[in-house]
Amino acid sequence: MQISLSDHFTYQKLLRFVAPSILMMIITSIYSIVDGFFVSNFVGKNSFAALNLIFPVIMALAAVGFMIGTGGSALIAKTLGEGKPRKANEIFSMLVIVLAAGGAILSGVCIVFLRPISFAVGATDLTSDDCVLYGRVLLAALPFFMLQNSFQSFLATAEKPHFGLRVTVFAGLTNMVLDFLLVYVFPFGLLGAALATAFSQIVGALIPLVYFLRPNDSPLRLTRPRFDFRALGKACYNGSSEMVSNLSTSLVGVLYNVQLMIAKENGVNAYGVLMYVSFIFMAFFFGYSIAVTPVVGYHYGAKNHAELKSLLKKSLTVTLITSLAMTASSILLANPIAHLFVGYDAELCDMTVNALRIYALSFLVCGFNIFGSAFFTGLNNGTASALISFLRTLVIQVAAVLLLPKLLGINGIWLAITVAEALTLIVTETLFLLGRKKYHYA
Repeated sequence: MQISLSDHFTYQKLLRFVAPSILMMIITSIYSIVDGFFVSNFVGKNSFAALNLIFPVIMALAAVGFMIGTGGSALIAKTLGEGKPRKANEIFSMLVIVLAAGGAILSGVCIVFLRPISFAVGATDLTSDDCVLYGRVLLAALPFFMLQNSFQSFLATAEKPHFGLRVTVFAGLTNMVLDFLLVYVFPFGLLGAALATAFSQIVGALIPLVYFLRPNDSPLRLTRPRFDFRALGKACYNGSSEMVSNLSTSLVGVLYNVQLMIAKENGVNAYGVLMYVSFIFMAFFFGYSIAVTPVVGYHYGAKNHAELKSLLKKSLTVTLITSLAMTASSILLANPIAHLFVGYDAELCDMTVNALRIYALSFLVCGFNIFGSAFFTGLNNGTASALISFLRTLVIQVAAVLLLPKLLGINGIWLAITVAEALTLIVTETLFLLGRKKYHYA
């Protein structure tokens, strides 16, 4: 049974609607995790460090795709809710073209300057060549990666989340199979891992692109675009929180790596494992947010206040239950997770287990901030959404990363994100209270 944006969402229907987007985000996160597993175990510790140093740069650039995808889907859903399907498709087509062209420009510029960029993010003479090798291959596929990220949101808006899931599963399997062949079976090393990821991103972008170019039974189809710069600005404004969140996460990741060089490559590698666990767990919250944003946008556009109230209550309940489960499981599974990636080095493994157990506390809080930001994106309130993301991923976290190690040593670095999320939650709660009368969700 197909679920429409205009439906009333019970818990069962809500979970069925968001599940494909959650799985899409988890599988997308597996790209880097699979690369990390094969590189760490079959190429070497220094190449693993290089991958972890340069990957935040790629994700920072790809943040444009998240911005236009999430912000654009909220605008498109609102336009559909207002009964303007032709205008919605014109905006959709324009955004896809802007993403493809923008990705190509960013890719070309960064390929030229990648070596100095690598040194700027903490590479040494030991890791710089591998950073450039891995980074240039992924940069060549950047336009496809940005499109893939945006299509995750657009497919939810098109009421086709299950199709999006199938595409992402296929792309993820492509990555895993090619990693196995190009790293483990054939001795291509780090180059093989990069090629596997790049090719899977191309697959993940081309399949939805072909789908939207052909006649389909969804509300969205690529048509002759009408370049509406006001709509483009609105989409970027709506999605600025997602842009800020992903960009800030990447920038803070660079700062973590620089701070952790006090423990040399071991510190960077331990943080890399933390990020892999975080990718999987945070993927739930980001996937949920991607799916629920157009639903919020539709009912906001349709002035269905009762449904907005219901969506808010149900979403907070789901977030609470998931947060508790994630925190408990990450603490209990810290040891086997560390051994999976770095079990070949006892000192590094012990450092990673300790880091995971401290870092796990952040999962108690982060989901509420991520959902809060997405909820305001759906309401087309880019200012509130961006404020939450800017505080949690950049301002407070940077301060915590710089100050807490002076008080707690390396454990202060692992604790920094929990402090940042907890302080941001105060702002998120305040924004929810201030918006009650304006948006009528309480």
